[in-house]
Amino acid sequence: MKFKISVATLMCALALSPLASAQEDVIRKNLPARLPQFKQIDEVRKAEIPGLYEVRVDGTEIYYTDAKADFLVEGSLIDTRNKRNLTEERVEKLTAIKFESLPLKDAFTVVRGNGERKMAVFEDPNCGYCKRFERDLQKVDNVTIYMFLYPILGADSVEKSKAIWCAKDRGTAWLDWMLREQPATSAPGGCDATALSRNVELGRKHKINGTPTMLFTNGNRVPGAVDNKKVEQLLAQAGKG
Repeated sequence: MKFKISVATLMCALALSPLASAQEDVIRKNLPARLPQFKQIDEVRKAEIPGLYEVRVDGTEIYYTDAKADFLVEGSLIDTRNKRNLTEERVEKLTAIKFESLPLKDAFTVVRGNGERKMAVFEDPNCGYCKRFERDLQKVDNVTIYMFLYPILGADSVEKSKAIWCAKDRGTAWLDWMLREQPATSAPGGCDATALSRNVELGRKHKINGTPTMLFTNGNRVPGAVDNKKVEQLLAQAGKG
């Protein structure tokens, strides 16, 4: 759904007409009536700009409107004075995952050294960036990694993930594939691999749209194949949180 109306245009319109009362029900009534795509609105709240309202739909999609829903803005709200993307910050808050709430039973662990530092990673076995990330991650010591297999790149990713999840030693099978491209062999009789579908559901709920994606104990969430020095920095920050 694309509506290309600038914030400047909207604020001009607001300046030219008396501002109606900030009534959530007016916005909830008018938007769906005029735009059927908005039949399900999750939340309406005041935005940082006076006279502007945030409309949240489908969990984490953010739009902006005026008090009567006469105009609709799609895009980021930028605080130029403090150089902050307020829309991005809001989405990050909405999609945040508390580390302690992670379903660790649906992950396997890789422990190095004393394992005192902790992090979680969502990865797809067919992700080239993940393989590069795993090579760098070998240089990080004294860490426990909760590995969530996240097969989102197709049917083959699902099959490879099942083989790794059902292997006798999941951690070894994972590293054999990611570092040496040695396919995993499932344990005789296979296993219950429903954890994989739960991982995909969890990731979609929290808008994990790419791999690798890292989660740290302080709530920090970092997408992309960062190098080992960046991982060390992020773990240090989490330890201070």
